[in-house]
Amino acid sequence: MSQTSKPEYKASNIQVLEGLEAVRKRPSMYIGDTSTRGLHHLINEVVDNSIDEALGGYCDYISLTINSDGSITIMDNGRGIPVDIHKKFGIPAVELVLTKLHAGGKFDKDSYKVSGGLHGVGVSCVNALSKIFDVEIHRDGDIHVMSFAFGKTTQPLKKVGSTDKNGTKITFTPDETIFQVTEFRFDIIAERMRELAFLNPEITVELEDVREEEPLKEVFHYEGGIIDFVKYLDEGREPLVPEPMYFSGEIENVPVEVAMQYNNSYSENVHSYVNNINTHEGGTHIAGFRRALTRALKNYGDKNRLIKGKMTISGEDFREGLTSVVSIKVPEPQFEGQTKTKLGNSEVQSAVEVVVYEKLNEYLELNPKIAKTVIDKVLKAAEAREAARKARQLVQRKSAMAGMGLPGKLADCSINDPAHCEIYMVEGDSAGGSAKAGRNRSFQAILPLRGKILNVEKARVGKILENNEIKAIITALGVGVGFIEDFDITNLRYHKIIVMTDADVDGSHIRTLLLTFFYRYMQPLIEGGHVYIATPPLYKITQGNKMDYAWDDDSRDQILKNMKKTTRKIDVSRYKGLGEMNPEQLWETTMNPETRTLQQVTVESAAAADKLFTVLMGDMVEPRRAFIERNSKYANLDI
Repeated sequence: MSQTSKPEYKASNIQVLEGLEAVRKRPSMYIGDTSTRGLHHLINEVVDNSIDEALGGYCDYISLTINSDGSITIMDNGRGIPVDIHKKFGIPAVELVLTKLHAGGKFDKDSYKVSGGLHGVGVSCVNALSKIFDVEIHRDGDIHVMSFAFGKTTQPLKKVGSTDKNGTKITFTPDETIFQVTEFRFDIIAERMRELAFLNPEITVELEDVREEEPLKEVFHYEGGIIDFVKYLDEGREPLVPEPMYFSGEIENVPVEVAMQYNNSYSENVHSYVNNINTHEGGTHIAGFRRALTRALKNYGDKNRLIKGKMTISGEDFREGLTSVVSIKVPEPQFEGQTKTKLGNSEVQSAVEVVVYEKLNEYLELNPKIAKTVIDKVLKAAEAREAARKARQLVQRKSAMAGMGLPGKLADCSINDPAHCEIYMVEGDSAGGSAKAGRNRSFQAILPLRGKILNVEKARVGKILENNEIKAIITALGVGVGFIEDFDITNLRYHKIIVMTDADVDGSHIRTLLLTFFYRYMQPLIEGGHVYIATPPLYKITQGNKMDYAWDDDSRDQILKNMKKTTRKIDVSRYKGLGEMNPEQLWETTMNPETRTLQQVTVESAAAADKLFTVLMGDMVEPRRAFIERNSKYANLDI
């Protein structure tokens, strides 16, 4: 053994992080990450408290203002955070709530019968990760204010005036030493506020951005609730029934709301919420909904002899082309993990199943024409599924260990550990050639794609499986697809799937087509964090023997500004395609893990993503035109 001295490990080495130090030390444990997603999660934590007030019947108005200095102000007309002294801790209740983890009124059933934020770490985490945090409380006729910095009190609670209103106003500025980005995005905030307004028809949410000369402002209020939500989601699809079906009821203190509509698409779009929290992984409430849907429709079809012959109909056939929103309220929800994405309460399944089964049965009996339309859609889905089953041999992965059955144009990597393997899906043979020559062969695979893949938003299963490029993707990845029973993410051959297309209009279109396919039929890949977008540079800038790259116009201008300090000639080249780069340049800028920049594809809001893919890739022209007109100012067209 080595005789060199080693540091001792004893009691004095054990540290206890006091107060909110743990949050600042490990912020990702509490808010997910410190990028754009985590930054906007701060807003959700504050707004969720206002929504909990609304669920209790104490609040019907919430406003958010993105201020010119980069801070954000969130205000509601709820009861206001208590300001009296807490007997046990000897400090004002508001200070306790904002500076202690696991402190709040959510643990007291008398204060909040239903709540989304059950862990009591939300708003205190926001305080910990803000360089400025101010709170103003209107309660019991008085106005109180208090200030913090980095989670520590800088201005003790003091009374500053009188009021005839109730509510809480919070203004905070994120700490730039914690977050990679500190600029709030209006569109991300708007999507969540719109979602909350759909789920809570009694509230009005106002969002304003005053950073520009012409402030942006949107007001969200939907008296139709989740019925309006389904209409919004299906705006780009052709409905098969005149109005969404709506069912509600309450069993064993579990209120259940369901809105659903069949349309002309081929995918299932179910969005579920528990106490306003999006449970995108589903859970017992979705199991109950699907079971009730299948039972009710099958019983009706059999009873009225609409289902004939020996055709086998599965549960997924009853859900093809179905858009639905399932919203429930649970006094004590049991989520799987802090991320709160899957519900585990066993009693909820029966509650949802009973409500939906009874109400749907009644609806079908009262609307026989609509019932027949739905059953006809189900039968066509079953026929298509049978065709997909017969086509399974075309896409089934064969002995990946031996490399058999893989697409001929795939240049595979040499190592066998999927956790260390990545595949580049490259636009065109020219770029594919450069990528193959420039890659690290040990862990980087290249799959060139010829032309544009099929738009799966408009195609049935059989046609999708006939597309050569899609067959190549399915075979290369090895997991199967969502419309075939053998989809298994554990068979994934590469843990990084990187889409690399040209930085022009065609490249953007191909990238969108690929993401549409992944979202609709391989969504677990996105949810698992396996899908990325490569970001090749837009410009090559040379001055003599010095060469630099720019990924956008701002960085180009900065490089040019620095170069102009000398007198050599400057040449700026705009890359039109990946094929213009030689292998060394492609490796250096886009493929080298040490220097490249990858954008991970995530689903921040499943409802927003579903809506966007439908608008951009669906059959309806008007919603797409409206989207383009509304967002044209953000376009960077290379004409």
